[in-house]
Amino acid sequence: MDIATIIGYVLAGGFLIAGIGVSKVPGFIDLPSLLIVGGGASGAVIVSFPMEHIKKFVIVTKNAWLHTAQQPIEMIKRMVEFAEVARRDGILALENVTENVEDEFLVKGIQLAVDGTDPELIENIMMTELETMEERHGKGKALYEKLEKYAPAWGMIGTLIGLINMLGGGMEDPNALTSGMAVALITTMYGSICANLLFGPIADKLQMRNDEEILMKQIVLEGVKSIQAGDNPRIVEQKLRIYLPPSERQSDAEG
Repeated sequence: MDIATIIGYVLAGGFLIAGIGVSKVPGFIDLPSLLIVGGGASGAVIVSFPMEHIKKFVIVTKNAWLHTAQQPIEMIKRMVEFAEVARRDGILALENVTENVEDEFLVKGIQLAVDGTDPELIENIMMTELETMEERHGKGKALYEKLEKYAPAWGMIGTLIGLINMLGGGMEDPNALTSGMAVALITTMYGSICANLLFGPIADKLQMRNDEEILMKQIVLEGVKSIQAGDNPRIVEQKLRIYLPPSERQSDAEG
């Protein structure tokens, strides 16, 4: 579970309710407005994408909420351990070491190196897989970006519907007119909240997840190339630490 996502929603929701006033919250709940914004935006997104992409919506959402990112430093340590094994026992020994590794990208890279695949071909194969992954992640993020785009528009549509209904009923009753205006504006508010609290932040979170995974795979690729070249484990570590922020680049041995 991503604690930052939970904290963010609790914080934003708490301040929103505090700003409205706890006692006034029921007055801001309007089912028709929710149906117009939620149903309209969802329908527009379904029109925008093939059904195979829509079916992955739950998986995409799960990645934003439940994904636990692996730390780059841990991957670097693992690659250095592989380099030590290859240096000590030969690169063929890595075939047994990777049996319990769950990272398919890492396993593929090591297997290609063990098989003696040309370094340039290894890079081409793994870069192609990385690009495919990034494209797949982009499609998932696009679902939330479209929701972010359409929600405010459907909020405005709901407001126009409310105004039309309100004015169509006549201007004789000032109280009904005021109440109708409030309901019409609530729909716009729902659209803005959905775009800026629900859909936009999740799209940004998914982009961050993508960037994190790309970094990890770049570390793996560089590590595999270095191991195959027969680099000293210390050299492998120095090469991979370049991917870390400057404040984290000093190795334990140097510290």
